[in-house]
Amino acid sequence: MARLSPAERLVRDLDWNLLRVFLAIAEAGSITGAAALLSLKQPSVSSALKRLEARLGATLVERRPGHFRLTPAGERLRVEAEEVRAAVLRLSDAVTEVEGQASGPVTIAMASHVISPHFDRVIAGFHRDHPAATFDIEVIASRTAIGAVQARKASFAVCLVSALPPGLEAEVLYRESFGLFCGPTHPLFGQRGVKLGDLAGLPSVSFRTDRVGDALQPVTEMRRAAQLDDRVVGTSVNLEEVRWMIWVGMGIGPLPLHIAAEDVAEGRLWRLPPYSDPPAIEVFLVWNPKQRLNSAEAELLARLRSEIAQTPADERAYDDATDAGS
Repeated sequence: MARLSPAERLVRDLDWNLLRVFLAIAEAGSITGAAALLSLKQPSVSSALKRLEARLGATLVERRPGHFRLTPAGERLRVEAEEVRAAVLRLSDAVTEVEGQASGPVTIAMASHVISPHFDRVIAGFHRDHPAATFDIEVIASRTAIGAVQARKASFAVCLVSALPPGLEAEVLYRESFGLFCGPTHPLFGQRGVKLGDLAGLPSVSFRTDRVGDALQPVTEMRRAAQLDDRVVGTSVNLEEVRWMIWVGMGIGPLPLHIAAEDVAEGRLWRLPPYSDPPAIEVFLVWNPKQRLNSAEAELLARLRSEIAQTPADERAYDDATDAGS
């Protein structure tokens, strides 16, 4: 009988559940957090980590009061363990795939309230052609969405990008322009002829990424030009919450023009200056070229990239001009 190499013995003897526990530890950043994620008791998680470290002959986590960090060996194992998890998730797809149809789960990490006719058209056509595919759409902050793609937890992301991590690729899915708005209880609501200077010192609400150096910096510059009060009274990563804060009168806030158009037409919001040259923000399709995709993920990503390639940029720019209140 041939002697097994150390690597082969590891494959034979390793309890794969230990990798699952280790990934939970890495994701939660603590033993306690991992226990909560896995619905296990804390001693069980600690014991699993010790067994994995003993089996691999390496320290994976540095732990002391107030300090938790993966070691270099732990960081490398995390990457490899994520590959193993992704491969296991694809097993059922590989054996149950319907001939001639893409199947399997598609996980989309999406920034709040993405509204794009081009994106909608691709999703609708894909679902019609491949009904065996399933969707899991998580609405999260753009930075978190990019992290999910980087960690191979999401098939791709539709989000804002301030800095693209190495190894990921992105293309502009569409562009949207922003304006400033107020709600029905605001003193400026319904007033025509409002000048930019009339906004000086007034309270505002906005997105958490509305700050210098982040994805919404052009919006930050628009608010500064309006000289709104530096103290932002309300923030959220969710567009619906920002729109709600504007509507209830907490302050003036930014929204994409094409999304706010219906609210303006129905008298729920009122657009304020600046009326010309609104700041434009690009929304990206982000994916990880090193990620092994199931048939559904690969087909949908290909369709989205084809839509981007075949549709001129100006047709993917949503600059709907709401009532300028002039």
